[in-house]
Amino acid sequence: MKGWIIFGIVIAVLIVVLVVLYILGKKLQNKQIAQKEQMAASAQPVNMLIIDKKIMPLKDANLPKVVMENTPKRYQKAKLPIIKAKVGPQITSLICDDAIFEDVPVKGEVKAMVSGIYVVSVKNIRGKKPVEDPNDKKSLRAKMRRRQAQYQRQLAYEQANKKTAEEIKKEKARIKKERERERKITVK
Repeated sequence: MKGWIIFGIVIAVLIVVLVVLYILGKKLQNKQIAQKEQMAASAQPVNMLIIDKKIMPLKDANLPKVVMENTPKRYQKAKLPIIKAKVGPQITSLICDDAIFEDVPVKGEVKAMVSGIYVVSVKNIRGKKPVEDPNDKKSLRAKMRRRQAQYQRQLAYEQANKKTAEEIKKEKARIKKERERERKITVK
């Protein structure tokens, strides 16, 4: 009998922990979406020539000193996708969005939307598109980054094509009326 009581308590604690993690995850996800919308709103178009791209620690990326001073110590060793690009006459290091890092061509000219030192989106102007080798073995981290990038692209696409419930109802009603008209025409 004592075994069942202990088992019940452990299950109850696990359920509580999962609920708390779900709620915290949902809040963090909403916060991340709001930040991405804010960055997209303040982004400016820039033509640049991509010289190199790497995933490297923040402290090795040659970013401005202000960025390093404002970044907490625990994040300075975190690896980020960094792009070295020629913007106008200057060569600068920029932080790239994980979702578009694979799409950035090396040694190619692109039109990018940049928010501060963060590259939000990229359109290829000249140069070759990156070719993916199907035989290339990827690490678990690379696979997870790719899945997250695909999820973020899908989320951005859904938000861009988001319609209100009223617009959907109006569109359905319009389609229904058109079908009724077609039926009437075919019956006559």
